Amino acid sequence: MRKASVSFLPHCSRHRFKSLTGILSRGYISDASSSFPSSLVSSNHLKPCTKSNGLFYKNRQFQANASRNIDTLVEKAPQMSSRQRKAKEKIDLEEAFESAKTPEEMLRAFKNMESAYNETELGLASLKLGLKLDQEGEDPEKALSFAERALNALDKDGKPSLPVAMALQLLGSVNYSLKRFNDSLGYLSRANRMLGKLKEEGFSVEDVGPVLHAVQLAMANVKTAMGRREEALANLMNCLKIKEMTLGEDSLELGKANRDLAEAYVSVLNLKEGLPFCMKALDIHKKELGQNSVEVAHDRRLLGVIYTGLEEHEKALEQNKLSQKVLKNWGLSSDLLRAEIDAANMQIALGKYEEAINTLKDVVQQTDKESETRAVVFISMGKALCSQEKFADSKRCLEIACGILEKKERVSPLEVADAYSEISMQYESMNEFETAVSLLKRTLALLEKLPQEQHTEGSVSARLGWLLLLTGKVQQAIPYLESAAERLKESFGSKHFGIGYIINNLGAAYLELDRPQSAAQMFAVAKDIMDVSLGPHHADSIEACQNLAKAYDAMGSFALAVGFQQQVVDAWESHGPSARDELREAHRMLEQLKKKALGDNSNELPTKALPLPQASASGRR
Repeated sequence: MRKASVSFLPHCSRHRFKSLTGILSRGYISDASSSFPSSLVSSNHLKPCTKSNGLFYKNRQFQANASRNIDTLVEKAPQMSSRQRKAKEKIDLEEAFESAKTPEEMLRAFKNMESAYNETELGLASLKLGLKLDQEGEDPEKALSFAERALNALDKDGKPSLPVAMALQLLGSVNYSLKRFNDSLGYLSRANRMLGKLKEEGFSVEDVGPVLHAVQLAMANVKTAMGRREEALANLMNCLKIKEMTLGEDSLELGKANRDLAEAYVSVLNLKEGLPFCMKALDIHKKELGQNSVEVAHDRRLLGVIYTGLEEHEKALEQNKLSQKVLKNWGLSSDLLRAEIDAANMQIALGKYEEAINTLKDVVQQTDKESETRAVVFISMGKALCSQEKFADSKRCLEIACGILEKKERVSPLEVADAYSEISMQYESMNEFETAVSLLKRTLALLEKLPQEQHTEGSVSARLGWLLLLTGKVQQAIPYLESAAERLKESFGSKHFGIGYIINNLGAAYLELDRPQSAAQMFAVAKDIMDVSLGPHHADSIEACQNLAKAYDAMGSFALAVGFQQQVVDAWESHGPSARDELREAHRMLEQLKKKALGDNSNELPTKALPLPQASASGRR
């Protein structure tokens, strides 16, 4: 995802300055991580300012009649006064700055201007130069210095204006580049409030729309980097609404904005919510570009991801085949390889292991020996072989993948971290827990250096804590689980179903360490979250309620334990014949607890940690 970019939008009756068109802030977040939106309103949406007097809030003095009679030849041009000469020098300096194209040319021209203009007059030029430097992205500290100069010069009277909002957006952008996320969000929030005031004062959506879109998009990107992904979705929805108000119904930019929002929903596992936006993007791109466009292929690939997460694998495979056809026609070999790997994974999900292996054998022949793509192929090959219980062959594939990935840790830390996490899950499925734990620790070591991946770090910590708990290393598990809960609350909100699993496992750890009161508190929180996010009759919600009964049993609070165990019985009864075994066991436990409540202390019930959900929302029922 790229940075929100901004072009100056002149409002001639209020602000007399030349439009700073063509100056765009560079991309906020790379396409590899997450997958948020990148487009911005271009200078095509700016109104030309016919009354502009140049970059500065200062009227120029022109010599109206250099020669009074144009038919009369003069041997010598009239002498200019000192005031006229200074005015001409300023015009020449402005024109030199306006014609500069590269940052180096603009810096030289700006330096020449500093001797002729005061700091207030240089406000807009500072802003234009800051935007250009931010676009290039090579020297954020220098961009920051010009952004600060621009704000100091333009924000003299404290009144809201588009130039000040632009300067605040630039400060937000540069601070993001410097990973000063709190400072960035502070400037962007202030810009957002200022633009709201301008709208109240009568500015139209066309006036403030491009800048407001840039600010909202930037806020989404910063919040994503801070792990506050659920909040970022609201900003992305605002971006889409601005696009809908300012663009045509079937605009290509609107299609891209819908796909960007769908990707954002997918990144927080809200697949059902993302599906209609992806479908809307596909409809727009098919109508405007035709079935065989690259944009349509990208829409179909995302649709395949969504269907896979929803466990609608046949639909996913259908979209993948259509996408591959387009990519092949356009000769996009790297995209085509990724699509073929996706298809193999879909075949694995459908139990078509031999087909998947044959697909991957064809793909591996097209990859470089030490490429990350080759490593991904071997990971998928390992998954297919593991599903066939060919564990020795699976491990060989995974070892080849790890050998390639080790050499890529510095170059592509995020991609390698994702791959290590996937490999660890395969070792886990083969009951190779020590290897799985080792790989997850390597994953965390890479993610800790990437502050924008806080949500991923939280997910990996959660899985690592669960594995340690599963293998009896309870004391080691607790700090990982506690860290995961805190990080993921910030990313997904306190009521996300994934938080419920983590807190449930924390409760299991506390109970294992003979801390039943702490365990009961955790189980109560977990039950509350799961009741809200999954529903009280979901199997995992029932298990959380079961664990709560066990915790009260361990505390000797038998009456409370009986109450929660009765809820377990009632919930399993609602499942009908399909839950006959679970219901029988729930009744048995209820009878034991009733006996304890009457003074018969029978055997203590064991507590089972819930496994974490796989990396999709498909566990919701």
